[in-house]
Amino acid sequence: MAATFRDNLFAGKTVLVTGGSTGIGAGIARAFRSHGARVIVTGSTPEKLTWCAAQGIEGKAVDVRSDADCATLLGSLNQLDVLVTAAGIVRRDDEHRMDVFQDVLDVNLGGTARYAMGARGLLAASRGNIITIASMLSYFGDRRVPAYAASKGGVSQLTKSLAIAYAPEGIRVNAIAPGWIETPLTEELWQSPTIGPAIASRTATKTWGKPEDIANGAMFLASPAAAYVTGTTLIIDGGYSIS
Repeated sequence: MAATFRDNLFAGKTVLVTGGSTGIGAGIARAFRSHGARVIVTGSTPEKLTWCAAQGIEGKAVDVRSDADCATLLGSLNQLDVLVTAAGIVRRDDEHRMDVFQDVLDVNLGGTARYAMGARGLLAASRGNIITIASMLSYFGDRRVPAYAASKGGVSQLTKSLAIAYAPEGIRVNAIAPGWIETPLTEELWQSPTIGPAIASRTATKTWGKPEDIANGAMFLASPAAAYVTGTTLIIDGGYSIS
């Protein structure tokens, strides 16, 4: 990514990535760190954060469903310039059970709202950015993941509402809607010798995406180049949704 963005683009900035211990969140965290930012990531367990220190990233074990964890983490920060809400779970097929459905919403949508609302004061002070992680499933359904689809549709609409509410304080709020990205969350699909190629063939690019593809979008949205962009959802899916 060094050829795409100036190396020190985010020097002096503090970036918090919820769910940054793995997958898309980890890719975003590494990208901001490599471009000069102080980066803090959250993970659900300390074990998921063991890689962070070696890469100059601060790891915090929190439950994004917890108001107390959120308040403690945000209260420990003196500065915040970019919040990326990437924490998310999926429970394929089990989401037709109400307890599982509610848990997925609590993490994906509730966690996004909790940190966005909790960080408002810090971000107002820096005239910062919020980048939420929606999904291509913000726009269409999937019989195996009704809760995930509902939560991501909610994230997209929440993003628009917060963009309007926070604009007077100089805070921009945007979403990224990833398509099929090679992460641990989708591993059972992209590793499948039949499902993986079938999905790739449905995209315009005929490929799966990488976390770095989403990270590039996040850095654009957080950069001065996107100063006039707020309330939008950037679809990064290799053309899957139009194919």
